[in-house]
Amino acid sequence: MKNIRKFIVLLLVLITFTACGNSDNGNNEIPKVALLIGNRGDMSFNDSAVRGVEKAGKDFEVDVKVIEYGHETDKFETTFVDTAETGYDVIITGSSFVDYIENHSATYPNTTFIIFDGEVDYTNGKNKNVNSIIYSANEASYVGGYLSAKLSETGVIGFLGGQEAPIINDFLVGFIQGAKEANPNVKVAVSFVGNYNDSSKGKELSLAMHNQKADMIFNVAGGAGVGLIEAADESKFYVLGVDSDQAMIYDASGKLNFAKVIPTSVMKNVDESLYRAIDLYLKKELNIGGKDTLGLKENGVGIAENKYYEEMVSQELRDEVKALLGRITSGEIKVDTAYGKTTDEITTIRDSVRP
Repeated sequence: MKNIRKFIVLLLVLITFTACGNSDNGNNEIPKVALLIGNRGDMSFNDSAVRGVEKAGKDFEVDVKVIEYGHETDKFETTFVDTAETGYDVIITGSSFVDYIENHSATYPNTTFIIFDGEVDYTNGKNKNVNSIIYSANEASYVGGYLSAKLSETGVIGFLGGQEAPIINDFLVGFIQGAKEANPNVKVAVSFVGNYNDSSKGKELSLAMHNQKADMIFNVAGGAGVGLIEAADESKFYVLGVDSDQAMIYDASGKLNFAKVIPTSVMKNVDESLYRAIDLYLKKELNIGGKDTLGLKENGVGIAENKYYEEMVSQELRDEVKALLGRITSGEIKVDTAYGKTTDEITTIRDSVRP
């Protein structure tokens, strides 16, 4: 009888232990992370974001899913809400979803939202479960503008943007400021595609700028910028890449003709910033309910240095670029920004270098 009682007591202890263990497992499930992007394959911004979260998925205890929502804007909000309803622990999106996050973040208090290249309104305790990541693209664009003006043989360079918005104009303002530092008489042709996916129009506008003598054009147009690179390959002019190290991406894919027209790229290190954000989230150190501004000093932006850069840019000019990066990082050079500027002020800056 005593043995039976001991057995029953032991069985109850085991049941209790198992129940507690199951409860702990429930609290320690692998976090689920969703990345919402338009489409893969833009060879810049979106692909960089994918690289960052997929690397985090390999390196950390985290379950990552990439969700492509396409370009049909009327479906953006539905995609966002459906993803939130699925119960992800973390949802990462770009600036196209700012309004949807602001409208719905409070409905999902147990979800952490990370928005990159944009920020939400934090006044009066709003968006307590949102982390915003802002990149000081103007800083790296200043260096890109300086380099472009130095490499130009015509004194005319170009800027191809996707849609005109503060985020894109921040590239433009820094680019123009840096170009004027290199050549006070520089001219900058500016065109906007109106979207980030029409590569045919991107090519058409790029060829038009090249006809205005632009011999190096800054690609800030996402997937539409593929048309710019095609035009540069065909018409033999240079491209300043954007967001990712575009020359090396094309090199790795075997498109060496495209790589060879890109001396360097102004990089938004989206991949590194999202990897960093997921790491901080797992450590419970993410700045949830606030924004992080990442510039040259924080390695949020930079200039690509690769074999094409070394082949196409002289050592003397590379030394100048290195010095510029240091002067901006130290605060010696103050780079202008589009944020806070009116449309008229941006227009005045553009007109000051119009061909």
